[in-house]
Amino acid sequence: MNAFTARDTIARSGFRDLKVVAKVRESAIITSFHIEPVNPEDWRDFEPGQFLVFKIPMPQRAGEKVYVLRNYSVSCSPAAKGRYRISVKREAAPAPGLPDGASSCFLHDRIDVGDILKAEGPRGDFVLDKASLRPVVLLSGGVGLTPMVSMLHALAAMPDRRAVFVHACENGDVHALRDEVAGLLAARPGLSAHYCYRSPSERDRADGHFHSEGMISKDVLQRLLPIDDYDFYLCGPPPFMQAIYAMLREFGVPKHRIAYEFFGPATVLEPDGARAPAAPARPTRIESAGEATTVEFRKSGLTAVWDGKAASLLDFAEDQGLLPEFSCRSGICGTCKSRLVSGEVAYFEEPLDELGAGEVLLCCSRPSGSVVLDI
Repeated sequence: MNAFTARDTIARSGFRDLKVVAKVRESAIITSFHIEPVNPEDWRDFEPGQFLVFKIPMPQRAGEKVYVLRNYSVSCSPAAKGRYRISVKREAAPAPGLPDGASSCFLHDRIDVGDILKAEGPRGDFVLDKASLRPVVLLSGGVGLTPMVSMLHALAAMPDRRAVFVHACENGDVHALRDEVAGLLAARPGLSAHYCYRSPSERDRADGHFHSEGMISKDVLQRLLPIDDYDFYLCGPPPFMQAIYAMLREFGVPKHRIAYEFFGPATVLEPDGARAPAAPARPTRIESAGEATTVEFRKSGLTAVWDGKAASLLDFAEDQGLLPEFSCRSGICGTCKSRLVSGEVAYFEEPLDELGAGEVLLCCSRPSGSVVLDI
């Protein structure tokens, strides 16, 4: 996950009860759940692009309650105080003999108005940069439009900022929130949309529901985007993300102007670039005058001065050419858990994973003074 700036404040953490107050079918496969805190004091503001973490119950094993954690982007306007909306795709089995998506099917098939869900957050640093004055391009595939619609709500309230919403999906039957987006586009000049359907139906053709057919291509983007200095936001399935990211880089868009978020584990966007294995690191010690904060990666034989530019210890390790394992980059999954040999860290996102003594999550922590990591 990448973003223009790192969040510097600790989110108020802890699961709380959220009541489903409305359930709305948005397309053949996507349903929205409008949810409100049972205790109004549990309301937490969110930034457009952030997600909630839900604790989804699974079938019991030997009488023990089992839960999985799933992230769903908030798809409503950030101005909608007191209520969230998540828009969830029902993940059917990809092939005969394989299981349906447990959490999405649980929500679609078993949750209705009046039911209670447990959620934590909002979380995530994939958020709209409101301080920027650059025009915005929102690029989404499938259900990846959910954080983009929230961002578009925020952009509609910014009278001087141009924005283009580009969405790709199979056809009109699965295209969710279309009417809502149309209403936002009509709210003011400077907002536009382009829809690309991979397999449009005859009805889609007759009603003019889409603007281009197939996959989003270089020609489509070049026609839509006159020469300018844009902020790009990407969200969708990994193949979509890889293709769009590669196009933007070929156009010369700098990495720091491309914010993105994946579904599930982070996927390498630049397999021959950003996370390719570096040459074996030689033991290095970077010295600095005074009481410098250092991070020692003991197994790698590397010590570097923490200059505060990296968003997290995970980012800092990657900046040194190391490749720690990671997945969510949000303090949820525990994949980046490492042993803290000495020193202390501060968390800017509270970990949801339980940590043992001497353990640290790299993705959501920074050093509080010099530290030694068993990496």
